[in-house]
Amino acid sequence: MKFRVEKLRENAVSLMRRAGYIFQHEKDGEMSFVRPLARSGFPRFHCYTRGDGMALVVSIHLDQKKETYGHDTRHHGEYENEGALKEEMAHIQKTIGEVTLLA
Repeated sequence: MKFRVEKLRENAVSLMRRAGYIFQHEKDGEMSFVRPLARSGFPRFHCYTRGDGMALVVSIHLDQKKETYGHDTRHHGEYENEGALKEEMAHIQKTIGEVTLLA
C-alpha cells in the first residue's frame, strides 16, 4: 500500500520516528523503516520512503515473518489496505496528520 504525506514540516526520519518506526538504512534515495510488533522482530510493519519535492511517498507492508528463501528479499507479507494495515494507517494518520492513499 502506498500513501503520500504533503507539505512536510520535518524530515522523513523524524516523521517516521514520531510514528514509532526505526530507521534501517538508505539506498538509492529510498529509506527503510520498521515498526516491530513483537520482541522477536516479526511480525513488523515495513516502510520504504522517498522524497518527492515537499512531499513524502511511503510504501508500507506487513512482514509476517522473516524471509525463508536465503538472502532473497521475498517474504511473507501483507500489502492491501485491510486488517492490520488498515489499523496501522489510522495510527499513522493520528500521529503525523492527513495522508493521501495512492493506487
